[in-house]
Amino acid sequence: MTNITRTKQSNKKKWIWISLSIFGVLVLGLGAYIYSLYSSLQDTVTVMHEPIEREHSEKRIEKVIFEDQDPIAVLLMGVDERGNDRGRSDSLIVITVNPKTNSMQMVSIPRDTRTEIIGKGFQDKINHAYAFGGTEMAMATIENFLDIPIDYFVKVNMESFKEIVDAVGGVTVNNTFEFDYEGEHFAKGEIFLTGETALKYSRMRYDDPRGDFGRQDRQKQIIKSVIDEGASFSSLANYGSILNVIGSNIKTNLSFSEMMDIQKNYKEARHNLEQFQINGKGAKINGIYYYVVSEEDRKALSTKLKEHLEIGGENVTKR
Repeated sequence: MTNITRTKQSNKKKWIWISLSIFGVLVLGLGAYIYSLYSSLQDTVTVMHEPIEREHSEKRIEKVIFEDQDPIAVLLMGVDERGNDRGRSDSLIVITVNPKTNSMQMVSIPRDTRTEIIGKGFQDKINHAYAFGGTEMAMATIENFLDIPIDYFVKVNMESFKEIVDAVGGVTVNNTFEFDYEGEHFAKGEIFLTGETALKYSRMRYDDPRGDFGRQDRQKQIIKSVIDEGASFSSLANYGSILNVIGSNIKTNLSFSEMMDIQKNYKEARHNLEQFQINGKGAKINGIYYYVVSEEDRKALSTKLKEHLEIGGENVTKR
């Protein structure tokens, strides 16, 4: 073997070891990063966790099993909490998730919807349930109105909504009509929103020809975009800021292990989202404005949601 051959082989081995060393450092660095992310996420969820008294919804015969991919229903509440004031639920959105069909259904409930407030025994605006009895009364009232189980809740402080949008780097939405609101101009078509403009975009309703329904649709646009941005790889670089904002401004009864199980078994469902609108009409009762939903329309919506949750007509209340 010549000296030239030995030198070539030596250089080849050297580059192999250098490449392996670089790969090893990258793997160790990635491992440390993943551990840091996992640990930070666990700490954040601990801060977010807000348990409720009941073990599971009374409208379920059996408890949800994530490994069996049982469909679930989640209540999203946007609340205006300031200081010691509990406030009211400004936004109420129910999302049903069926991993077997890889699909989600989303329905916004107008805050002025007239229904029985469970635990109070009288009819009132549905968003007052939270003001009267907090999260559990809101969940029970919405369960009664839709006649479906509400398994989990996610409560977002709307005053911090802009921080959440900024934490994921802003969102892009498709605006259906041009309008101005609180000093901001929103052009028709695809627009990019920062946290501050997203909050304004989601709150305008009086100049919307569809009123509260138009506002609800804009809120759903932003929620979906936040979910998509938060799930993207690029957001990992900013995970520290995202987790800080989430931990400070979002509460849920989901535990860390439950979130991991949902991520594992339900994540593909977010790509197929169907949205529903609650049919009704405005009416004044004793001088107060309500959104009144007929029994026929309420049952029709309930049936759709039950089918998606695979509970059908056989669902009974478990005491």
